[in-house]
Amino acid sequence: MTKGTAPRTAYARAGVDVAAGDAAVERMRAAVESTRRVEVVGGLGGFGGAIAIPAGYREPLIVSSTDGVGTKTALATALGRWDTIGVDLVAMCADDVVCTGAEPLAFLDYVAVGRLDPDAVAALVGGVAAGCVAAGCALVGGETAEHPGLMEPGTFDLAGTCIGIVERADVLDGTAACAGDIVLGLPSSGLHSNGFSLVRSLLAEWDIPLDRPYQEQLARTLGDATRDAALAAEPEYALATVGDVLLTPTRIYARGVLALRRALRAAGLDLRGVAHVTGGGLPGNAPRALPPALGVRVDPSRWPMPSVMRLLGALGGIDEVELRATFNGGIGMVVVVAPEAVDIAIASLPDAVAIGIVAPADELGGRYLEASS
Repeated sequence: MTKGTAPRTAYARAGVDVAAGDAAVERMRAAVESTRRVEVVGGLGGFGGAIAIPAGYREPLIVSSTDGVGTKTALATALGRWDTIGVDLVAMCADDVVCTGAEPLAFLDYVAVGRLDPDAVAALVGGVAAGCVAAGCALVGGETAEHPGLMEPGTFDLAGTCIGIVERADVLDGTAACAGDIVLGLPSSGLHSNGFSLVRSLLAEWDIPLDRPYQEQLARTLGDATRDAALAAEPEYALATVGDVLLTPTRIYARGVLALRRALRAAGLDLRGVAHVTGGGLPGNAPRALPPALGVRVDPSRWPMPSVMRLLGALGGIDEVELRATFNGGIGMVVVVAPEAVDIAIASLPDAVAIGIVAPADELGGRYLEASS
């Protein structure tokens, strides 16, 4: 008869460090607790995460989204940086959920590693927790799996699921927009989490080290004048390396979009549509906020493209039109509002920019057109 926890030396010989897993859980406990909402039932360590439906809903719908971070994880591994990539994970899921009008409520993560380093895993989950705080959702559960023989030591992968809630009558389903509505863009924080297979390919092709100063690389590729202009517009990158810029975490828009909707409703108005700009860029995502017969005419001169995208475009011989279809082009989220709602929207989200207008798709020759106003 055995009592308590039996030693698992055979499992350890196979490469799975159970003690390290237990240590990782203890290290991440405070980060998980920092995300707690009043609706959370129980705590870390159960077989499932329980969360109550917030009070006041009459006909609540559960909205869920699951995603990963893609090959951006390879850059984090190369740099030994584990603290930001979890923010990207939450952003990819929570900002999809909010496009339906839902409030992000709960989040679950899955971390797979080649060899379990408790400090690294705690940093990864700490990033997830920071993202959950930014999105307003609770980290209610997750899983850390060690895969010796399947994954190399020092490598990892992340996936997550966000669960949101919305009143049935308040769902944004892409049908509310009308011709003449205004499309507002919310600036991105850089590349976010899309296009990194291309990024890594270009880094390898041009043999660009991740620890090279970013301003040096801009000058080498784009020239001193462009470097100086970029530095004036992006002073946060003054001392950054190429790797720092590429790992800039994804901006999380959920709280801002929900606050915007509350402000519009207080004025007797509402959001007409929301689209998260991820894979496929603006052409692939902006039309998703609209009915099938409508499209959007976008004026790219209304906002700046981040220098990192111009850099990648120069390295790859990629023009700006293709850059906006591959990366986010500098716009991470679009919201559609009636013309009379624009002032309220910009007061609520001061960095929002009117980037386009909704029009019949047959007039545009499709659902997306880039043209100056």
